[in-house]
Amino acid sequence: MSSEQNQPDLSQQQVPDRAFRRRFLLLKLGFAAAFVIVALRLVTIQVFEASRYQALAKKQYEQKFILPATRGTIFDRNGNILVSNTMLISFAADPKIVGDNADAVANAFAQTFGKPRSFYHAKLDEPRRFVWLERRVHPDLARRIEAAHLDGIVMINEPKRIYRYDDLAGTLIGFTNVDNRGISGVELDLDSVMHGVDGMVVMQRDGLGRVRPSVDYPRREPVNGADVVLTLDLTYQAIADEELRKGIEANKADGGLAVLLNPKTGEVLAMAVAPCINPNDYAKYDIALARNRVVSDLFEPGSVFKVVTASAAYQDNLIQPASRFYAEHGKMKVQLNGRKFRLITDSHPYDWLTFEEGIEYSSNIVMAKASKFIGAERLYRQARAFGFGTVTGIDLPGEVRGVLKRPADWSGTTLQTMAYGYEVGVTPLQIACAYGAVADQGVLMKPYVVAEVHDEAGDVLYRATPEPVRRVISEQTVRLLASAFEGAVDQGTAMEARVNGVRIAGKTGTSRKIVDGKYSTSNYTASFVGYFPVEDPQIVCLVMMDNPRARSYYGGLTSGPVFRAIAERVIQTSSRFSRTPVTQASLRPGAIVVPDVRTLQPTLAQKILESHGLTSQVFGTGEIVLKQSPEAGKKVEQGDAVTLILTGSGTATTEGTVIVPDVRGLSLRRAMNRLTAEDFDVVIQGGGVVQSQSPAPGQRVANGSRVAISCVPRTLAHAVLY
Repeated sequence: MSSEQNQPDLSQQQVPDRAFRRRFLLLKLGFAAAFVIVALRLVTIQVFEASRYQALAKKQYEQKFILPATRGTIFDRNGNILVSNTMLISFAADPKIVGDNADAVANAFAQTFGKPRSFYHAKLDEPRRFVWLERRVHPDLARRIEAAHLDGIVMINEPKRIYRYDDLAGTLIGFTNVDNRGISGVELDLDSVMHGVDGMVVMQRDGLGRVRPSVDYPRREPVNGADVVLTLDLTYQAIADEELRKGIEANKADGGLAVLLNPKTGEVLAMAVAPCINPNDYAKYDIALARNRVVSDLFEPGSVFKVVTASAAYQDNLIQPASRFYAEHGKMKVQLNGRKFRLITDSHPYDWLTFEEGIEYSSNIVMAKASKFIGAERLYRQARAFGFGTVTGIDLPGEVRGVLKRPADWSGTTLQTMAYGYEVGVTPLQIACAYGAVADQGVLMKPYVVAEVHDEAGDVLYRATPEPVRRVISEQTVRLLASAFEGAVDQGTAMEARVNGVRIAGKTGTSRKIVDGKYSTSNYTASFVGYFPVEDPQIVCLVMMDNPRARSYYGGLTSGPVFRAIAERVIQTSSRFSRTPVTQASLRPGAIVVPDVRTLQPTLAQKILESHGLTSQVFGTGEIVLKQSPEAGKKVEQGDAVTLILTGSGTATTEGTVIVPDVRGLSLRRAMNRLTAEDFDVVIQGGGVVQSQSPAPGQRVANGSRVAISCVPRTLAHAVLY
C-alpha cells in the first residue's frame, strides 16, 4: 500500500468542526446579547425607573391612613351649642394583609354587626389595598372587634356631627355627608373653615404580617376645624319653629316660613322653614327639603310689595297721605288693547279712600291709580334701592337674585300690576330686609348669620360688623310709612297681628300662584311682615304661608296670627322686654335673674334656662310648665337648678280640689294657658296684663271652678333687645 493511501481525508473532517464552531459562536453571541439586554434592563430599572419600582415595592408593605380632623362646633349668639361632634369608630382592612384570615374576619364582623358573612367576604375579595368594613360604629361595638386582635384590620377614630336640636334651624344650619363634608346651609358655606386639615399615618407590615406605624414617615396630626358663632337666638328660633308649625296645621297649609331680623344690624335672629329636614337623619328625607326657601325661592309678593309703591309716592312728595282716590267699589276695569280688559279687584268694596287708608286696607285699585303719578322709572328705581332684583349678600349658599324687569321690558300693564305686587319675583329675605330698612330709619342693612369664627385655641379669626348698604328712603318717608303700617295693624287688614300694649307696624300680602301657566283661584301665598315696637324697632318678623286651605287664604287672617304668637312669646321670654328692667349693677357678682318659663313647653323652658346658665329638674309628664321654683325674677347663682312642675304633676291637694295658681302680672294669653291647663273655667275682663283675680291665689277650690281675671293694657316704654 502506498503512503498516499494511508493519509486521512482532512477536508471531510474539518466540515463538522467548522459547523460546531459556528454554532458555539452563535450561542456565545446569544448569551452575550441576553446579558446585554438583562444589563440594560437592570440599568433601566435601577437607574431610570428606580422611583417607580420603589413606590410599587412600598405599596406591598406600606399603607397610608387618613386621620380625620374634628369639625368645628356651631354656637348660637348666647353660647348655646347647636352643633357638635361625637367620636365613633370605623374599621378598614387591607385585603392583602388579611389574606387567609378572611374567614375569621368575616365571622367576627358578622357576629358583631348582624350582617351576613358574604357581605364582608365580598369586601375582602376586592383587589384594592384599602376597604371600609364598617363606618362610624358605637365604641361599645368597636370594643368587640378590638378584642379579637384581627390582623390586617385598622381602627380609625371618626367624628360624627351631632345636631343638638334635630330639625331646629335645620335648613339654615345644613348638614354634612358621611365624610363630614358640608353639603348644605352654613355647613356648606363654611366647610373649608370648619372641616380643618386631616392628618395622616403610614402603616407598615412587618415580616410576620403585623401592621404598625412606619418609622420612615412621621405621624401628621390633624388640625381641627374652626368654631362658628351664629347670630341666631336659640330661644327665638325655638319659638318661630313651634308657632310656624302650629300655624301651618291650623291653616292646613302646604308649608311656611318665618324670619326674624334685627333691623339695626342685619343679624338673622331666627329662620324657620317647614317642612324641613332633620340633619341627624337626613337620608330619610327628600333632599329637596334641605333647600332654604328663604333665600332660594321666588314668589310674587302681592301687597307686601306696596312698601315700594308707597315709598316712591312719599319720597318725592308726589302723593300725600290725605290724597283721596276713588276705589271703584272694589272692581276696576283696565283696558288692555282693543276690546280686552283686565279686572283689578279689592277684597272689600270701598268708595273713596285716602292714600294712607289705601295702604291700611290694602287697596289694589288705589295703588294702581297711584302708579300713574309715580311712573315706571321712579317705581323701578325705588324697587332697586330696596334691593329687589339683586342678591342681599347673606352668607348662605343658594341665594337667588329675583326678577325685576327694566322699564324697557315692561308691558302696558306692568306699571299698575307691579304697584300691588305682581310681575315681580322676590325672595322672602328680600321682603324682610326691605321692611327692615323702614324700621331702621330708611337704611338698608346687609343681612348675615355668621357672627364670629374662632380657631381651636379660641382666637378670633373673623368677626362680623353691621354693614349698611344704602339709604333707601328719607326719615320723613319712614314716619309716613310707619303711620300707615301701624294703622294697618290697628284698624286695617292686619288686626289679627295686634299685640296688646305693644305698637306693631306691618303689612299683609296675598298673591295668587301660577299653576299650569295661569293664575290659580285656589292656590295662594299668604304673608305678613311687621316690626316692633314702632317707637324703637328691635325685631322685623316675616311670616309666610304656602297655600293655606282652612277658613281663609288672606295673609292677615293666616300669617297675622302666627306673627302675633311669635311676637308675644318673644316679649314674654326676653328679660329685655321686662317692665322693670334689671341692670347688671343690681346683681351681685355671678348672680342670674331667673326667667319666667311658666306656660311654656318643657323642652323650650329648659332651653331658655340653659341659655341663662341654669339647669333644670322636671317633675310630671304634662306638656306645659305650671310652676317653677325659684320663681321668675329671683336671683340665683350660675349653674343652679330650677324645678319645673308640669301639668299632670299632682297639683290637687285633696281629692276633687285644686289650688288656684297666681296669674297676676302674666299676659292674658299666658294666664289663659295656665288656667285652662288646670281645667279652670276662665272669665276675662279687659285685655293686656292680669291685674287681679278671683278667687285669690292659693285658695283651694273644686276642680273646674270659675276664675275671673281682670286685665289692664300693657305698656312697653323701653324694649331693647340687642
